[in-house]
Amino acid sequence: TAMRTPRSERPAMSDYGVPDDLEGVLPWSWAEERLLASRNLWVVSASAEGRPYAMPVWGVWLPDSSSFVFSCSPNARKVRNFTENPQVTVAVDSTVEVVVVEGTVRSVTAASVDAALDLYVDKYWETEQEKVDGKGFVSSHDVWELTPERAFGVIETEEDFARRATKWVW
Repeated sequence: TAMRTPRSERPAMSDYGVPDDLEGVLPWSWAEERLLASRNLWVVSASAEGRPYAMPVWGVWLPDSSSFVFSCSPNARKVRNFTENPQVTVAVDSTVEVVVVEGTVRSVTAASVDAALDLYVDKYWETEQEKVDGKGFVSSHDVWELTPERAFGVIETEEDFARRATKWVW
């Protein structure tokens, strides 16, 4: 898959003092560092009726394709939501250096994202046996891939919030 790098914009947050110009926007590399380092990421979905649902997951951000791969039980509420409404938000676990990615998810086969699953097990398990067992466990569940449409980055400090608030668009 070809490398997908988003363009930087400003989020529509002028009421919070966010300027229109791009001086001080965060580089996409800042967001990717946080997506890669976050152990638990929030997945937010909604049912067909619009009922929101947020749960943390383990998963791996793939810089080369700008996508996020994770797995969950085929019986999970989020899977029912994904089937009814594939629009999803993924957020890192920090509420100070915030990265939120919005896009759509699709079900993928474990074989089609084998390299991602290798990165996944390397991220969460240490020993070779744990990695083998972990890959088997992840592969036995539903595997999902998020393709982003837009993302937001904010630093929740008084000095950086307005000056650094950034929106990225693919």
